[in-house]
Amino acid sequence: MREQRVGTWLELQDALFAGSWNEQLARHRPSFVFRGMPHVEHDLSTALNRQGMFVRQERDLLRAFRKYAHASAQQQMTSVWDWLALAQHHGLPTRLLDWTFSPNVALHFLTEDTELAGQDGVVWCVDYHETNRLLPKPLKAQLQQEGADVFTADMLAAGAGDLSAFDRLAKHPFVLFFEPPSLDARIVNQFALFSVMNGPALRLDEFLEDQKKGVRKLIIPAALKWEVRDKLDQANVTERVLFPGLDGLSRWLRRYYSPRPR
Repeated sequence: MREQRVGTWLELQDALFAGSWNEQLARHRPSFVFRGMPHVEHDLSTALNRQGMFVRQERDLLRAFRKYAHASAQQQMTSVWDWLALAQHHGLPTRLLDWTFSPNVALHFLTEDTELAGQDGVVWCVDYHETNRLLPKPLKAQLQQEGADVFTADMLAAGAGDLSAFDRLAKHPFVLFFEPPSLDARIVNQFALFSVMNGPALRLDEFLEDQKKGVRKLIIPAALKWEVRDKLDQANVTERVLFPGLDGLSRWLRRYYSPRPR
């Protein structure tokens, strides 16, 4: 894993878009996904396994969520992966982590919390072509058959009908990225996808530390955060867009008109 501290907006842009040229396509089409976090000491534990909170309750949580979910949701969900995506989207502790294809969306989540503006932040950049190399053979074959780079919920359902079957696909830890169904405009506007590992207790940051290629950890100093935030606002990368509706509008206005702390 490569760790890099950036000092300016231009250095940050160069680091985020490094390696984006795709020679085969002759286009700037990177194979990276991004996750922005407001505090450099925040790890990549999931809500399920953070401090060992809910690891043993994974099945209970998901079963209860499915049982009590609104009838309209029950009619739309066709696999455990659909249910996991829906549960994660609405705040249930799961083994999933939120990522985005957009570096600007990652920067939004780096800078959204103004109370942490005085702390260095971090953007994780992961090349899914590299992490796919460690996938079990059946999953690699499925990607090749579909001509895809990341999974969909339907593809995962075909390869593993439930979490137990998924965990049995390999004895070594691996991570894959999958795009959730377009549950609402928030998923679409955030260009969102999820990471999932083959065990409820596995930590993605511990896994990525051992990866020699395709992982960059960008440290963004606190002194740069306000410039990043202001330029994102000018580019309309805001809560109003990423969280469509009155809640997102209110979140944007509250942050935008808040005075900058001294």
